[in-house]
Amino acid sequence: MYVHFDFSHSPDTRSYLRMAAGRFDSTRVTHRYRVLVPAAAAVVAAPLTKVYAKVWPQRPAGLWPLRFAFYLVNCLLLAAAAACWFNAARLTGATAEAAALAMLAVLTSRWAAYAAGLPLTDSLYLVVFGLAYYGIRRGPAGSWALILALVLGPIAKESFFLLLPWLFWFGRNTLAWPRQLLALAVGLAALFAVHRLVDNSIAAPPTQSISNALEHLENLTYSMRRAFSAKGIGELLSIFGLFTLIFPIAVWLEKRRNNPSASFYAALGVPEVGLLAVVLLHMLLSGDLGRMGYLFAPVFCAALALVFTHGRRLLRS
Repeated sequence: MYVHFDFSHSPDTRSYLRMAAGRFDSTRVTHRYRVLVPAAAAVVAAPLTKVYAKVWPQRPAGLWPLRFAFYLVNCLLLAAAAACWFNAARLTGATAEAAALAMLAVLTSRWAAYAAGLPLTDSLYLVVFGLAYYGIRRGPAGSWALILALVLGPIAKESFFLLLPWLFWFGRNTLAWPRQLLALAVGLAALFAVHRLVDNSIAAPPTQSISNALEHLENLTYSMRRAFSAKGIGELLSIFGLFTLIFPIAVWLEKRRNNPSASFYAALGVPEVGLLAVVLLHMLLSGDLGRMGYLFAPVFCAALALVFTHGRRLLRS
């Protein structure tokens, strides 16, 4: 993905590369306030550019240092998200071996390669979802994860507000509502500061971002039509690939045992269904069914880890 991607097909990647170079005037409104990953890439690219200039002074650096910096930053962020998936899966009762195998399986998704290999900010939003699910699974000892999710979420992606009701309700036993609101206030203050800084630097009207957000509502009908088309179904199946087929097989094997209380999925419940609803809303509003569907990775990893944990018992049934 990093080596062979055709940038002419992706205005998103071009926007983030320009942001990392400090140019916000020619970036899309949808992207221009997601500054954390481009800023980190710019910091990493600075020493890379100097080293490259000494090693090969005859050739101009071009965009290579920035692209490689995005690659390094996104790989680290995706690894952090995967660590959240692994530990959340362990908290559902999966063994360490099963959780590790499930985590690796989820990382084989084409969308993992997409998030890591391209100059995008999806990796940070995957970290936010991973922290949120881990924090709720961990309980009070995972309050730090919820605080991080609430602080990073608003500046990671504008659609974070879709996750807030789920976080507030299922996270109330991990982090009390006053502390959740305080962490969210910090995240919103950071977002407001970024909006002011960027808008003032390019003389953009503040209402531009609001109208852009409302335009996403037009994606609802498009996304619904796409989801029920052959191409859309293929895109949905591409999220987790053949590993998706494991679940209907496991459920069928479990039903044969006729013992619901001992089902492998007994540890999963309403929070996981609620997170699925949040992910579906992201998919419908964005129009990118596959990319947004990958946000369900924390729950998918936990469920797959439980299948692997109980695999031998299921096969004996």
